[in-house]
Amino acid sequence: MLEFMSFDGLFSLENFFTLLMLVLLQAVLGFDNLLYISIESKRVAEADQARVRRIGILMAIGLRIVLLFIVVSAIGYFQDELFTFNLPGLAEGSVNGHSLIVLFGGAFIVYTAMKEIMHMLAVHDPNTNHERAQRSVASAIFWIVLMNLVFSFDSILSALALTKVFLVMATAIVISGLMMLFLADRVSAFLSANRMYEVLGLFVLFIVGIMLVSEGGHLAHIKLAGYAVEPMAKSTFYFVLIVLLLVDLVQSRYQRKLMAQKQHEIDNPKITTASIDANLD
Repeated sequence: MLEFMSFDGLFSLENFFTLLMLVLLQAVLGFDNLLYISIESKRVAEADQARVRRIGILMAIGLRIVLLFIVVSAIGYFQDELFTFNLPGLAEGSVNGHSLIVLFGGAFIVYTAMKEIMHMLAVHDPNTNHERAQRSVASAIFWIVLMNLVFSFDSILSALALTKVFLVMATAIVISGLMMLFLADRVSAFLSANRMYEVLGLFVLFIVGIMLVSEGGHLAHIKLAGYAVEPMAKSTFYFVLIVLLLVDLVQSRYQRKLMAQKQHEIDNPKITTASIDANLD
């Protein structure tokens, strides 16, 4: 049962520690959301990017609190079955509101990440202007707010496992939103200054989408060819993330080493020729 209290009650020892845990939870779960915001904001004109991030996050904070109230007040409706499907030998499942939101969000993130990756790999004629069509400010804000709500749905359900006090959960949402507002411009600036990490960010976003799709499939009790869809564990996601970071770090350092070696060979052609002759002898 949802509990309301005066603001003074927020500072009881129990609620204070619960608040700290919720803020930490929101921060951990908000990493992928922050990454999406940074990538999505790059779709608008450069002069509007910071404004899009600020407006999108501030609107999302307000809508998250509204969503929190809706979810905790009508959580049963999100768990009620909406429809079932059964294709003998192919697929079957039982879809509810929760699973539909998570499935849609995950599928859209996978689509966004793949589209951005394919754009990076596209071969363009250097003599032709191939600038991407930019999104309007309103469109970018809409998608940032929408996907923020998708990301926040699971964090709200996780928060309900820790407390039933509305003010504690709402305060955690506001604090984590302000932290996101503070970090959004810095993450975007880092990705712009280090374009190679943008590729890493897109693959992380792709894995986030896969994780959400698998979780949505599990919530919908989907079976493909008789095999149940199992959710990707959060520990698996963070392990994959660490591996990706290590691979990128090693590859970047190795690439710098090769470039330095190549430059050395260009600057010292005689030494290189003498080394080849010595090896032939």
